[in-house]
Amino acid sequence: MKLLIITAVKVFEKEVKMILKKSDIKIFSYTDIKGFRDSTEESVESNWFASEMNESQSIMFYSFADKEKTDVLFNYVNEFNTTQKTLSKIHVVILNVEKSN
Repeated sequence: MKLLIITAVKVFEKEVKMILKKSDIKIFSYTDIKGFRDSTEESVESNWFASEMNESQSIMFYSFADKEKTDVLFNYVNEFNTTQKTLSKIHVVILNVEKSN
């Protein structure tokens, strides 16, 4: 059993749901969150129009799933991310679950 955590910008909600479906992960939860990025370390040239503190509308999904399904999902996410022309990506974390009840 694995704990799957996915974060993405809100505009990718439909795509994440489709990836979950294609991976045969039928039970999951999700919630709207605020993404945060501290740009104070960036130079003015690379951060021309942005403020120092940036927030974005994001979404977080989580699910308990079998390893085989999370492996498939991870591959779909990698495929999606490589085709993106935007800086934003879908982020996935897969954690081992030692005990569950």
